[in-house]
Amino acid sequence: MQQPLFISHYAMVNPLGCDNKTIKRNLLAGNQDGIVVNNELLNEGPIYVGAVQAALPSLAQYPREFHTRNNQLAALALDQLITPVSELKQQYGQHRIAVIVGTSTSGIAQGEQAMVQHLKQGEFGGNYHYQQQEMENLSQFISVYLGVKGPAMTLSTACSSSAKAFATAQELIAADLADVAIVGGVDSLCGMTVNGFTALASTSAGISNPSSKNRDGINLGEAAALCIVEKQGTIKLLGVGESSDAHHMSAPHPQGEGAVAAMRAALSRAGYQPSDVDYVNLHGTATPKNDEMEAIAVAEVFGTDTPCSSSKGMIGHTLGAAGATEIGLCWLLLGETEFAPHIWDGEADPALPTINLVPVGAKSEAKIKTCLSNSFAFGGNNVSVLIGL
Repeated sequence: MQQPLFISHYAMVNPLGCDNKTIKRNLLAGNQDGIVVNNELLNEGPIYVGAVQAALPSLAQYPREFHTRNNQLAALALDQLITPVSELKQQYGQHRIAVIVGTSTSGIAQGEQAMVQHLKQGEFGGNYHYQQQEMENLSQFISVYLGVKGPAMTLSTACSSSAKAFATAQELIAADLADVAIVGGVDSLCGMTVNGFTALASTSAGISNPSSKNRDGINLGEAAALCIVEKQGTIKLLGVGESSDAHHMSAPHPQGEGAVAAMRAALSRAGYQPSDVDYVNLHGTATPKNDEMEAIAVAEVFGTDTPCSSSKGMIGHTLGAAGATEIGLCWLLLGETEFAPHIWDGEADPALPTINLVPVGAKSEAKIKTCLSNSFAFGGNNVSVLIGL
């Protein structure tokens, strides 16, 4: 039998705030102040995005290839993990701590800036290094920043990237390749994703409106979410379910077959029934196809009573960081009685199955003990992560 694993610490930076207390307060209040208008990223004009507005740390003391906004977001979160990681290094040694993270952008924004400079001046400039754009840059930076030397890898499977990192961490620890893993994801805003999703007709003209009959797409967002997965603690990593339905390059399976498979796999690995789950964090992108298929899938697995919500109306879609960010929001809810609210206009789509979308202030009769978080990506790459007390 596989040894149980725990998520002992969580550090997050996102449009709701830069520490757990602030994020939790704004989450429960349904705060949308982090969704702002950006006039720089979209070629056609202004667009709403979920932005981190805090001052970010300088990385001047690190090699130039690490000088990216992505790594600055990571550093702001990592500072919250310095003390527990130092203790774990003393306990297990540097080589027994792995780094498993997800991203979809890495330092692409720096490449975009360098290309603009090259077009104007004929050179990339002294601040650019091509390795800033490599996916592996994130895990390498985290390893250097924390001074750990275990296996390090960056996963990039679009919107499921950092959720998949939890499965990989489980596998590495089970194989005795590590005793501890730094797990999560980081993604930063850049022109490529904003213009790319707009070209796919997937971005919203306003603030995203998940599950509404008026939904018209996503707000891109940015975030860092990093945690410690180890062999002791209070909050359990109960089960990770993965599927790959490969229905389409960008569209989900219309009946949510892959989503259903991922949710059921997470429950099966934990030995749980759907009735054991207190809350479901929806992928909830506010695109017409995603919300339709997810409502079908959630209704099939959980019925119509299990409380659920999407956080993307408050933080935007943070792509490669979305899985770890939303698992982190679930982590904050465990042991509490108040659910994370579903922020929308309240106009239900009659074409969607009815599911229990909870409003601001909705509470459980008992403490929340089990949460499931969904992450569904391009190519039909689906991950559901179940955590609990």
